[in-house]
Amino acid sequence: MKKKECIVHVYLLNEHFSTEYADAQHNGHESENNLKYEWEDEFAITSDVLDVIVFEDASFPLQGELPNGQEFKYEVKKMLLLEITSKDAPNTYVGASASIVDSYTIDKTGEVIILKIFLKDYEPMSNPIPGIYIASKEFPKELIF
Repeated sequence: MKKKECIVHVYLLNEHFSTEYADAQHNGHESENNLKYEWEDEFAITSDVLDVIVFEDASFPLQGELPNGQEFKYEVKKMLLLEITSKDAPNTYVGASASIVDSYTIDKTGEVIILKIFLKDYEPMSNPIPGIYIASKEFPKELIF
């Protein structure tokens, strides 16, 4: 039996994208001067994926070590978290501060689960670890140097 995997796409929407211009000039498609997304992150969870569980208004434990060796742990609240459960690996979390999430989709119909997260581009954010996007206003002030 083939292992099921999950492909994650995270898109930063371009607030200046014009649907009207795309429709009028490029048959509805984006163009070089009218991009729909500012950037896209893509990565795959290749372990034997079982499911994706959605947690809205969740907390994410941001933890690590400072350059001086001191450990830290902060709880980042108001997050949309998606837990990717797996049969043969630890669960993986992807998500973002609720204030910067425009929308998300989960497609479980094929052999691969496709997860798409669309982020708003008008608020600064950070990406401290792969798959986690935190709005600047939600980021722990103690970690900003």
